[in-house]
Amino acid sequence: MSETLGFKTYAPAYLSPQASGKNLLIGANFASAASGYDENAAILNHAIPLSQQLSYFKEYQGKLAKVAGSQKAASIIKDALYVLSAGSSDFVQNYYVNPWINKVYTPDQYGSFLVGSFTSFVKDLYKLGGRRLGVTSLPPLGCLPAARTLFGFHENGCVSRINSDAQAFNKKINSAVANLQKQLPGLKIAVFDIYKPLYDLVQSPSKFGFVEANRGCCGTGTVETTSLLCNQKSPGTCSNATQYVFWDSVHPSQAANQVLADSLIIQGISLIT
Repeated sequence: MSETLGFKTYAPAYLSPQASGKNLLIGANFASAASGYDENAAILNHAIPLSQQLSYFKEYQGKLAKVAGSQKAASIIKDALYVLSAGSSDFVQNYYVNPWINKVYTPDQYGSFLVGSFTSFVKDLYKLGGRRLGVTSLPPLGCLPAARTLFGFHENGCVSRINSDAQAFNKKINSAVANLQKQLPGLKIAVFDIYKPLYDLVQSPSKFGFVEANRGCCGTGTVETTSLLCNQKSPGTCSNATQYVFWDSVHPSQAANQVLADSLIIQGISLIT
């Protein structure tokens, strides 16, 4: 998305050595692979929970003020574009495979729990000065290679019931966003729909220049994720990732992400201008 917006450099990962000095003026990346709205799931996946990411953001604000001055730092924080992408790992790497959760909560109940966490996060970010936020919807979870491997596929090569869960969650997120806009003066927030564009990629890959949409490039492409068993040297990893819709069993490839980013920018133009 940064490239699509025209940025020549990426915001550095906050915990990296690059996130210091004047580099802080271009922002920071607080994301953690396999994190999500469920704090416990993030811990189980050895990821940095959202609450800790928010703590790092507070820390970042202090460092930014030292570099730019308090007034300039406050302006940067207010005018910055924040992007929140979470939820997939909560379901695919936690809810569906964790009997301690899926025996207690229905998918709808778990989705409501996650949306509650999302709402709290947005309010906390707002208190810290954030005013422009784009949040991604859930993708068609039932079309992810991991879901196909675990549950088999049905309608149009996807797990229909899991796609239904994702659609139900997305309705909840949209409703929560509408309520937040009413509650928080000056907040500009939009849901970036990645469900439809990714579903279209999976159903008609050749239309977008892709060859493989059923499995990922990394390893076998059926179970590996970037947080588990997946890297460039994993046995079986493809040599032509640009032809794959998915990099691993959960995450889209860089080429697919570019297609998604183009769609997201169009959807969220009101946040950017």
